[in-house]
Amino acid sequence: MEEEGRGAVATVKSILVYPIKSCRGISLSQSPISSTGFRWDRQWLVVNPKGRAYTQRVEPKLALVQVELPNEAFSVDWQPNKHSYLVIRGPGMDVLKVPLSKSAEKVEGVSVWEWSGSAVDEGAAAAQWFSNYLGKPSRLVRFNDASEVRSVDPNYVRGYKVMFSDGYPFLLLSQGSLNALNALLKEPLPANRFRPNILVDGCEPFSEDLWTEIKINKSTFQGVKLCSRCKVPTINQETAVGGSEPTETLMSFRSDRVLRLAKKNPQGKVYFGQNMVCNDSLIIGGNEKSIKVGDPVFVLKMVSSAADAAA
Repeated sequence: MEEEGRGAVATVKSILVYPIKSCRGISLSQSPISSTGFRWDRQWLVVNPKGRAYTQRVEPKLALVQVELPNEAFSVDWQPNKHSYLVIRGPGMDVLKVPLSKSAEKVEGVSVWEWSGSAVDEGAAAAQWFSNYLGKPSRLVRFNDASEVRSVDPNYVRGYKVMFSDGYPFLLLSQGSLNALNALLKEPLPANRFRPNILVDGCEPFSEDLWTEIKINKSTFQGVKLCSRCKVPTINQETAVGGSEPTETLMSFRSDRVLRLAKKNPQGKVYFGQNMVCNDSLIIGGNEKSIKVGDPVFVLKMVSSAADAAA
């Protein structure tokens, strides 16, 4: 593993959070870092009557649900009051306002992937809204951070946690990688197909594969593992219609077979972007840190090739 002492290799182009898992993201100029990733990221989840998560994999219409939080909600140390709402909009639906500060009923048996536990139910109006929108019984729940902890995979990194993210607090992608993919596609794709939290620009394609430790502003991030991609990138985020791309093209040059990943038996997976954790997530309390669009990205440690990257 090499130590890098040079100047900035990229800059932060976009910062995105996705307050409701699988619904539309919010683009920000800056965002505070919490103990589970960017503040508000994947704090809410739509579930079926058994408490299982609905995601775009089975409910692509979620891609069209727009989410809004107060602008000041992304300021360091901001706290909601009785006039603060999560505002939700969907095609053909009335606007739904979910209070950010009210205490709601706790429900047990909520599950997303390997994790199950309790969550906070956001009430009848939210349940009716999502039930009507999806055409099946649904409820909106919020992660119960007062009593629940969802740890990241200890096989890759220990001590970090998330709310309802798939697995890790941050997903970083470079514009260079997206440009390289788009050069091979008949129809270029926007970054929202890949739902990154941090989009950086100015580096070579797939440079992020190699980054094991980077610094943005005063925060140090660790590259934990390359991000294996599910079917969500094949869903058009403006229309909720699925297709075969980009997975088909990614299979030709970003599969585990082609990349010859270390210690991995090929399973037909494709990789795009780097899952990350932030050291500051372990010391939240007092001076909350944030990063902003335009911040330079410095590489502190890296591996020599993608084949040496964890995946």
